[in-house]
Amino acid sequence: MGNKSSRISDLLLLALDDLTQEDFKRFKDKLSYSDFKRKGFIPRSRLENADRVDTKNFLIKCYGEHDAIDVAIRVLTEINQRQSAAKLRQEREKDLESNQNTLEISLKDYRMKYREYVWEEYQVIQDKNARLGEWVNLSRRYTQLLIIQKHRLLEEREHEIMSMGRKHANIMAKQASPDRIATLFDPDDNRENPRTVVLQGPAGIGKTMTARKIMLDWAIGKLYPGKFDYAFYINCRQINLATKQQSLTDLIFCNCPDKNAPIKDIFANPERLLLIIDGLDELKFSIESKEHLHIDPSQKKPVEILLRSLVRKCSLPKAYLIITTRPTALEKLQECLKYPRYVEILGFSEKDREEYFHKFFGNKRQAMQAFRFVKANDMLFTMCFVPIVCWIICTVMKQQLDRGEDLVWASKTTTSVYMFYLTSLLRDHSTASEICRQTNFRKLCLLAREGVLSRRILFEEDDLRRHGLNEADIQPLFLHKNLFQQDIYCQSAYSFIHLTFQEFFAALSFVLEERSEMASKPESPHEDVKKLLKDFGAGESEYLMLTVRFLFGLFNEETRKSLEKILGCKIWSETKQVLQEWVEAEIESKNFQKRLEIFCCLYEIEEEEFVGRAMNRIQEIKLYDNCLVNTFNSMVISFCLRHCHKEQSLNLGYLRYLSSLYFDRRVDKNLPLLFEGLKDPQCNVRELWFKRCNLRAASFEVLASVLTSNQHLKEFNIQHSDLGEDGMTKLCKVLANPNCKLQILRLRCCNLTSKSCEKLASCVPRNQILRELHLDHNDIGEVGLAKLCQALMHPNCKLQVLSLYNCNLTSSGCVDLSSVLCTNQSLTELALGHNEELGMVGVQLLCKGLLCPSCKINTLRLDSCGLTEACWKDLCAALKMNQALHQLDLYDNEALKRYLKAEKWSRLRELKQHNHRTQIQL
Repeated sequence: MGNKSSRISDLLLLALDDLTQEDFKRFKDKLSYSDFKRKGFIPRSRLENADRVDTKNFLIKCYGEHDAIDVAIRVLTEINQRQSAAKLRQEREKDLESNQNTLEISLKDYRMKYREYVWEEYQVIQDKNARLGEWVNLSRRYTQLLIIQKHRLLEEREHEIMSMGRKHANIMAKQASPDRIATLFDPDDNRENPRTVVLQGPAGIGKTMTARKIMLDWAIGKLYPGKFDYAFYINCRQINLATKQQSLTDLIFCNCPDKNAPIKDIFANPERLLLIIDGLDELKFSIESKEHLHIDPSQKKPVEILLRSLVRKCSLPKAYLIITTRPTALEKLQECLKYPRYVEILGFSEKDREEYFHKFFGNKRQAMQAFRFVKANDMLFTMCFVPIVCWIICTVMKQQLDRGEDLVWASKTTTSVYMFYLTSLLRDHSTASEICRQTNFRKLCLLAREGVLSRRILFEEDDLRRHGLNEADIQPLFLHKNLFQQDIYCQSAYSFIHLTFQEFFAALSFVLEERSEMASKPESPHEDVKKLLKDFGAGESEYLMLTVRFLFGLFNEETRKSLEKILGCKIWSETKQVLQEWVEAEIESKNFQKRLEIFCCLYEIEEEEFVGRAMNRIQEIKLYDNCLVNTFNSMVISFCLRHCHKEQSLNLGYLRYLSSLYFDRRVDKNLPLLFEGLKDPQCNVRELWFKRCNLRAASFEVLASVLTSNQHLKEFNIQHSDLGEDGMTKLCKVLANPNCKLQILRLRCCNLTSKSCEKLASCVPRNQILRELHLDHNDIGEVGLAKLCQALMHPNCKLQVLSLYNCNLTSSGCVDLSSVLCTNQSLTELALGHNEELGMVGVQLLCKGLLCPSCKINTLRLDSCGLTEACWKDLCAALKMNQALHQLDLYDNEALKRYLKAEKWSRLRELKQHNHRTQIQL
């Protein structure tokens, strides 16, 4: 400013110096009686003795710097000094042009300076749990969100709310627009460019983060390049704290880097301004009023008037606005806006969720490990479409991984994750008093319960009024407002952000104390819980499943304390006993699906004593069909197995999908989860059965550690599995391990061969604990039998039962078996049924062994072995001499049966006169 004044003074003085003394005298005379621009005239008495410097000063003082030049030019023209007037005019224009260039350079420098300031302010953020000095780079953390610019149909919204997992992600992807934030101000179908954009979405969906990212990307020239000279961020939470009157200039420029902002020049082009108003729904005052609106940006007014004037386009009507708000404020906002564009943030797509994990962890291995874990759990994966929930889950898992913990065993329950979400929203977004918050929260939970029990996910205004929620502070925090067309009208409907959140709040309604307005029978506060559990256990009640799970999870001690702290009220601790009694009654159900669901409830409550009491009620755990098709189910089952303190058996029968799961790389996750529970020292499972599971050899890599670490596991049963040579090799390593405590091994229909028997033969004598070996329905043949007999004749062999049903044995193999009967002092049962090639020769050889005084066999099974009348003589001779044999099975040997029957069983009666010990089954 000083340089400009000096330049004007110099120009005037130069013009006066060019005049002769006579002309200067005439100049002063003309000036003394001229009233230029009606600003008066300079008295003659002052000008009479004034020199050129004095005259110049009088001009500037009387007319001001700008007009002083115009006055001088006019006077020079009137005294016929046209050349001097033209010269002064020319110098003034030249100076103005130079000043304009300087001004433009100055404004450009300031714009650059402001962009640098915005970049500095918005390039980093702090996580909600950040410690001192911990910051996160916004660009490295921020992940694009799905947005939609169309209004959805009621059916579309219902499907989105109710769907889970991949289905939910696909529905969101189909609804979303291909547009991004960069296209917010692009022309619409009518080729109109909107000047106001409303960015709506529920709490925690990423509105504020997106607003800050817009500021950052504008500052670096990445977003809206060339469209806006300035972008300003107005935080409505900070507006609520304002107590003094301000001008719009103060409001906008309070975040400028200094107080020398060229305000006049900035406001001169309002069409080059972008104003972001973040969190309009959080304002303590209403913006609907049209009173006292003003236009002058420099005039001081209460902040509510400033915001109303700005939103209604009374102030800076040509400026561009981005307003973020929750959907519950849209209806009132609609009345205030002029031709707005509405854009809804849907959250993260499946691809965006994975990208967020990678950005959050910054470690590819950890990110993939965590994302795979979440993706395997439909509920967690669905919840991750909400950015704040995604942040919560990532935060918890990163802490676990950094501590070296296994995600499976250290992971939080679903209930605890929802509690984190609840805590985050109440802490960061609710402004209500504690008493008001308690009251309104109960009302919200009642609304959720009503919806779950009546299978409703959309609520009308009347529903909210009936529950006293129409004016509640809590309502816009957790309810999403939707607007649907119905015939010729528009209808408002409210919903929770997802059905699972509604089910969570419904569960809360059953546990909060001071429930006089909740319970139909206040004197019996647990009757509603009992009715819920009864309805859930009655069948056809899958819609209650998650509510019941959450109900159990809320009684976890840590969760209960957290809930009482955040809400400031107690929960019905006596209800826990109701849950215990229900579980103990229902867990004995033979319905495996119901039992699995009870396991899920036990997993949510996660308390040693509670779970242990429930698990002790059952003796056998049978799991069928697709029980292990996802990580979550396996994790739940494993958790419950760790609490089996009584002798129990685990029967994994007919898991038809287990083979395909393995080769889809899912069993790699699920079997370890399941069997980690079996490795727990407290686990007392006695039997482990796999029936028709198509377990491959590689599965034994997972099973090996279980079979050698569980000291209670006594029986291992694999049936109808393609075990093969590789599997047998791995299994034999387990049997040879001194830590293996198996007593019974059943390998029925496992594709074993003579080579398999060779491997078994090498480890059976070394295993001093194994008592029973069942190899039924395997094609081991004569060679395989010979290898087994070598093991059985080893002095260290302790085997008591050998079962070889349908093993393709012939009479030749009975030579070795006869030697076994004579030498083995532990074998008491031999089953050779359904080997039809044994025949007469085979029986003759076996009888030689039975005749040995040292033979200890008390049970011999020869059913369906092709025996004829020729065998009877040898059998009689052996039975008369053998003192150990108590049972002889001869079922399905039709030729022999016909022979004995023809003589009216006389031969059989004759034999029994000599041998009363042996029971013969025909």
